[in-house]
Amino acid sequence: MPEKDGYGKIIFLYVLTAILAFLILIRLVDLQVINGAEYAATSESRLVRSVRVTAPRGEILDRNGRTLVTNRIGFAVQIQKTPSGDEELNRTILSLISLMDAYGQKYTDTLQLNGDGTAFTFDAYEGEKRDQKIAALCKDFKVKEHNATAFFDALCKKYGVADTYTAVEKRKIIGVRYEMTTRNFSISNPYIFAPDVDMSVVMILRERSMEYAGVNIITNSVREYANDNMASHILGRVGIIYQEEYEQLKDENYGMNDIIGKDGMEKYLEKYIRGKDGRSSVEQTVQGKTALITDEVAPIAGNNAMLTIDADIQLAAEKSLERTIKSLQVSDGRGNRAAAGACVAVDVNTGEILAIANYPTFNLKTFDEDYSRLYKDPLKPMFNRAVSGAYEPGSTFKMLTSIAALEEGVVTTHTRIEDKGVYEYYGQKFNCWIYSDTGRTHGPVNISEAIRDSCNYFFYDVGRMLGVNKLVQYGKRIGLGEYTGIEIEGETKGTLANPQYKEKVFKQQWFPGDTLQMSIGQSFNLFSPLQLAGYTATIANGGTRYKLRLLKNVRDRQTGDEAVSGEPEVLGTIKMKDSTKDAIAMGMRMVCQEGGTAANVFGNYPIEVCAKTGSAQVSTGVANGVFVAFAPYNNPQIAVSVVIENAGSGNSVAPVAKDIFDAYFKIGSVRQKDNYYYKNSLLP
Repeated sequence: MPEKDGYGKIIFLYVLTAILAFLILIRLVDLQVINGAEYAATSESRLVRSVRVTAPRGEILDRNGRTLVTNRIGFAVQIQKTPSGDEELNRTILSLISLMDAYGQKYTDTLQLNGDGTAFTFDAYEGEKRDQKIAALCKDFKVKEHNATAFFDALCKKYGVADTYTAVEKRKIIGVRYEMTTRNFSISNPYIFAPDVDMSVVMILRERSMEYAGVNIITNSVREYANDNMASHILGRVGIIYQEEYEQLKDENYGMNDIIGKDGMEKYLEKYIRGKDGRSSVEQTVQGKTALITDEVAPIAGNNAMLTIDADIQLAAEKSLERTIKSLQVSDGRGNRAAAGACVAVDVNTGEILAIANYPTFNLKTFDEDYSRLYKDPLKPMFNRAVSGAYEPGSTFKMLTSIAALEEGVVTTHTRIEDKGVYEYYGQKFNCWIYSDTGRTHGPVNISEAIRDSCNYFFYDVGRMLGVNKLVQYGKRIGLGEYTGIEIEGETKGTLANPQYKEKVFKQQWFPGDTLQMSIGQSFNLFSPLQLAGYTATIANGGTRYKLRLLKNVRDRQTGDEAVSGEPEVLGTIKMKDSTKDAIAMGMRMVCQEGGTAANVFGNYPIEVCAKTGSAQVSTGVANGVFVAFAPYNNPQIAVSVVIENAGSGNSVAPVAKDIFDAYFKIGSVRQKDNYYYKNSLLP
């Protein structure tokens, strides 16, 4: 009996198994034969993910509402992670690189590894922290030997780069793979291989989509400039976020593929003009091809920012600076004079910066591809001389000495000091420039005439009576050797000569003769063109030192309401009686009249200009040319400073200031003759 029961159970299990197998077979037929096509199509679009939709940055406008920086719709090449392995991904990357190279398109590769295919170096790393940077890079990728060849081999192994590739091809592949690693490439975080490509590349990728697994074309917002070369140092650049930047900003909802402001006003305005990103649901095939995009949250464009810059004045300043420098090179006959310079224009009653120009400069649109050339250029076109450069002021410092002398009662407006050619004091001899040049003297001069004639003898005597402490006190009050408050990074504080500085830097005692040299603008005085413009503006308005600023306002993109307002801000004041201001202004006015050092430039000018020229000696070569001015004489509105390296004299650089005044007061044909620079730009 028990044997019979056991046999029945076995029969039951066989029957049950047969029924289950039959049901599975029917299901398989349904899945693969009857509804196979439908289920295959469904499976192809089952990969759904949520992606960020980047919002356009706000526009940057000039003070008159003209567009300086805007956006255009561009096309980016995106690589989506797929189940395929290293071999297919590497092949796709190399094919993409070949396509980019063939069409002259940019792709991202920041790996600091150089080589010709036989050996590799870390030459891109320079400076004091070179070894630390290399050590950190090798540590991140677990490379024990801190040399470039070992690092190259380790990355090839890590990314499964086959030996069938040449060394050059391997370097290209690992450059992109390295970038993908640093940007956290994953299923949920695709990688932007190329941020902005031409339509020709887009068409090829779409036509040959089957060859490029995981490669998609997406639209994005690309920065566009009214004039690619204009105001480059002011506007600044944007670029893809770096790892260290991401670490600082990740809590503010930044992603590893985001574009951010790198320098200039683009960086300063980041928090204002960055838009609010949206979200979309993206359905993709297992091969990484986009099947369907559904908007969830629409992006909101960033706010617009208005700068204090006037596009007309900015353009006039840049073109005049370039023309003047090139003309001085020709006149020198040796091509070794006046290769670089800067100028600044400021509203004397608000501190608003109307123009900042540098020469040489660079093209914002082509900066990335030009970087290597720009970096190696001995003239340093990326260096913002107007803000970061430090120059001796030369005789333009003499107005400060005059103000201190009049306010302290050392002299009056009627005091006359006779120039005897050679100033003998403290057992030393100091020549007036006219005596050194011609053997003559200026004779007895008052303070206004001393400014006109730039009489060293007069200012030696005044400086001696004042003493160094008073010069330093008044210099600080007027903003020399002090930060101006400008928003962009890299401003130099400069140096106002003083005993403590000499002791600290040169380990030398301050002598009375140093005070005499300081009083005429020599000694250790070093100021930026920006500081000199602010200094001149403070003189022009009677002693109010305004913060120098580039931001006028930020307006809400949706409502047009003012979200941020750049109001005038007073940083300090310098005591200046009306009689003091009048005497200084009269001396500067006479500089532009008959007998003055700028009479040949402003002698018949329709606006009454007040100015001061300066020649600042340098260690080697021709002296720098320095020029400061404000106008009009009776109602000052604009102050200008110009510094051109190795120009020889302040008078030789005065034409730059004249062109700036022409643009500001709309005199002559300056705007018309330069208008062709606006063609094919966004500026009207």
